[in-house]
Amino acid sequence: MRPHGAQRVTPALCVLGLALALSGCNGEGELRSAGPTPAAVGPVRLWPDLPPATDPPKDYGESDTPRVPGVTVVGDDVHSVEAVAVVRAEVRAHPDTYTGGNASYEKTARAIADCDTAPAACPVMRPYYHDLTGNGRDELIVGIRLPEQEVAVLVYRAEDGGLTRIMSTVDQVISVELAGRDLIMRAGSAGIPGYEYRTAWSWDERQQSMLPTRDEIVRVRPPGARVPSVPAPRLVRPAPATAPVPPLEPMP
Repeated sequence: MRPHGAQRVTPALCVLGLALALSGCNGEGELRSAGPTPAAVGPVRLWPDLPPATDPPKDYGESDTPRVPGVTVVGDDVHSVEAVAVVRAEVRAHPDTYTGGNASYEKTARAIADCDTAPAACPVMRPYYHDLTGNGRDELIVGIRLPEQEVAVLVYRAEDGGLTRIMSTVDQVISVELAGRDLIMRAGSAGIPGYEYRTAWSWDERQQSMLPTRDEIVRVRPPGARVPSVPAPRLVRPAPATAPVPPLEPMP
């Protein structure tokens, strides 16, 4: 909360040297309080005797930044590569995921292979381009439709004539939005009626990857619910001047 400051009632301020002693000001030039300021309350640590963690946290792969094999980016411009070609290179590089009897997305891989002949059934969605890293160049944002209403969202960065994947996540995505340099993902039910997951992915310079910097459960407005109207601001006309302003005299 922004603290309330003192209000100045007239342009004149009674100052004695460099000391702002309120006792030396009176009349119309005095400072008046805008009210009490709430005391700041700092965080209180609970169970301060807990020992530090000895095992590293579980790695979910957010900081993995593999190079996409077999993809050349002319002039480090991601607009020069096709999203379907990038996804096909990913399929070839990860056969355990996309091909074979135990692959999770074997059907998806077959549909990706047929994108040229059956574009309507192609699971690779329209790509988007946006500068997410702040380096002045666009990154490639790819979405792939998967079984069980899941969507894979992948982000690629061009560097040194190749393509590096800097983000990869799979979820029952409701929507994906851009907010500045953040990628905001709304995912399916949070397990609580009327709520959903919302995750903000942001570029982390140290890890050189997109990380989920904000992960929250938010309330969802019921379908058809009315949005409360905001009253229009009331126009206030300025008070007339107490004395006319003298005209400017020409300089001699």
